[in-house]
Amino acid sequence: MNRYPRDLTGYGATPPAANWPGGARIAVQIVLNYEEGSENNILHGDTASEAFLSEITGAQPWPGQRHWNMESIYEYGARAGFWRLHRMLGDLPITVYGVATALARAPEQLAAMKAANWEIASHGLKWIEHKDMPEEEERAQIAEAIRLHTEAVGTPPRGWYTGRCSDNTVRLAAETGQFAYVADSYADDLPYWLSFGGKDQLIVPYTMDCNDMRFAIQAGFTTGNQFEDYLKDSFDCLYAEGQQGRPRMMSIGLHCRLAGRPGRAQALQRFIDHVRSHDGVWFATREQIADHWAREHPPTRSQRPSEMDRDTFVREFGGVFEHSPWVAEGAYALELGPTHDTAQGIHQILARVFRRAEEEKRLAVLNAHPDLAGKLAQAKRLTTDSTAEQASAGLDALTDAERQKFTELNDAYTGKFGFPFIIAVRDNTKASIMAAFERRIGQDRETEFAEACKQVERIAELRLREKFSS
Repeated sequence: MNRYPRDLTGYGATPPAANWPGGARIAVQIVLNYEEGSENNILHGDTASEAFLSEITGAQPWPGQRHWNMESIYEYGARAGFWRLHRMLGDLPITVYGVATALARAPEQLAAMKAANWEIASHGLKWIEHKDMPEEEERAQIAEAIRLHTEAVGTPPRGWYTGRCSDNTVRLAAETGQFAYVADSYADDLPYWLSFGGKDQLIVPYTMDCNDMRFAIQAGFTTGNQFEDYLKDSFDCLYAEGQQGRPRMMSIGLHCRLAGRPGRAQALQRFIDHVRSHDGVWFATREQIADHWAREHPPTRSQRPSEMDRDTFVREFGGVFEHSPWVAEGAYALELGPTHDTAQGIHQILARVFRRAEEEKRLAVLNAHPDLAGKLAQAKRLTTDSTAEQASAGLDALTDAERQKFTELNDAYTGKFGFPFIIAVRDNTKASIMAAFERRIGQDRETEFAEACKQVERIAELRLREKFSS
């Protein structure tokens, strides 16, 4: 099967109602990454020094050497930055992404986190790159991270975020069955579920934009005001959406060695004051958000079209284009994926097959449709879909005069074009159908063939919407 694994649809135009506690218009979630003491360092058994997210522009790893400047920048985060942020945020429900080896080297900071009742989630075993790590090695590191975290903190982590992850990370974390949520995603403003091998895993997406890491990259923030303004604009947009009945989640990412610097901490404080000046704000840990979402929107089980075998797919969708299963057969061979597992997704892929077919095959689809209020309807030999569609516009209850008029138009139309008059009945009334009939019968065949094909596609779309809604 030709299957594309990415879901580019998500919740689409109608996301679920977040129903945040107390009717909050927005959930604000602040993450403090604790990585100091877990970065690449030959003292930690690594082959080179760290080169990521620091004040050193264009930093490169130093193979086989300690990098004193890099180490001291990370040490600032542990020695000074953490405490500044702890004083500022200590009364808020914060989630710490704690790297296990960093937490094991931070007894004072860890005690302060616990005293503040902060959630301490796992940020992996070491603050290193995982993209080239063999799957079995990464699986072992996740297990060791859970073990060491539990040993250092006293309780196992319920949340996971690797950050510098591989293609396998989310699946491997989900397979442990350990986590209320995994945060290695930036794909949405709301939590969502993924399934791995029959296990449902809640994803609580994180952020790269509302993140102080942008002070440490070339195309990022240079002043505290830039950081503050961006956070305020993001909050104001999401808060307004919440006022309009679409509450979202705002994630904010901080690092002790970055936001813990005085000039940046001032900007962060001004942003916190701005948020606190608004009613209807739910400050929450990621664990609290995950537990709320799991209660409000538990995972649902249904067979996704992109996961169906060929026979099931054709059985489900082979009648959408009237008596023309070859359309569904052709669609099954195309690039189906999670993003097609909606009415619109299946319609698009079926319509692609129909549109690219030769005229003779499309003509056969047109001819598979029954006349409106014709002999098949009178004999009750329409498909279930066609019967319901014609009834929706009252075509099953015509007067004798109306039936005679439809019969005359049907005969004239079919005699001229060689296929029956087709219209998406559910979009119309009896009067508008009659008006369209009289208008279209005057068109040339090429124009009318194209219009009839569009109506066939529209009928299929409406059928799929009804099918998916039920």
